[in-house]
Amino acid sequence: MNDQLNARIDAIRTVGIPVRDQDQALEFYVETLGFEKLMDAPIDQLGGRWIEVRPPRSDVTIALTPARAQTPAGVDTGIRFTTGDAAALHDRLSGRGVDVDDLLTWEGVPPMFDFRDPDGNVLYVSEVPAPA
Repeated sequence: MNDQLNARIDAIRTVGIPVRDQDQALEFYVETLGFEKLMDAPIDQLGGRWIEVRPPRSDVTIALTPARAQTPAGVDTGIRFTTGDAAALHDRLSGRGVDVDDLLTWEGVPPMFDFRDPDGNVLYVSEVPAPA
């Protein structure tokens, strides 16, 4: 019975994003977005390195994996990040030359926007207000 309890999926640990230039991607995610670098190790089987980064308060990491024919860069990742102030983050990223779309605001819906990394991978941000 105990084996059956342990044989389940418990959490999301890492989400992979295919990138053409791992050095450029690492610089973007760390320097521009402010993520933490957790790992950077050569993996010959991948044809590059295993690089993991994460937003400062996140348990889930992002793996910046080498793009290949079966996993090309420039995809809609479906990844949604959160921020306490979407308008301020939108302005900051725009000011740093990041390819961002308009800040979307609708009544009753948190402000949100999408942006692209240097490889054209689409990422999303939505505002989550601080707890009262």
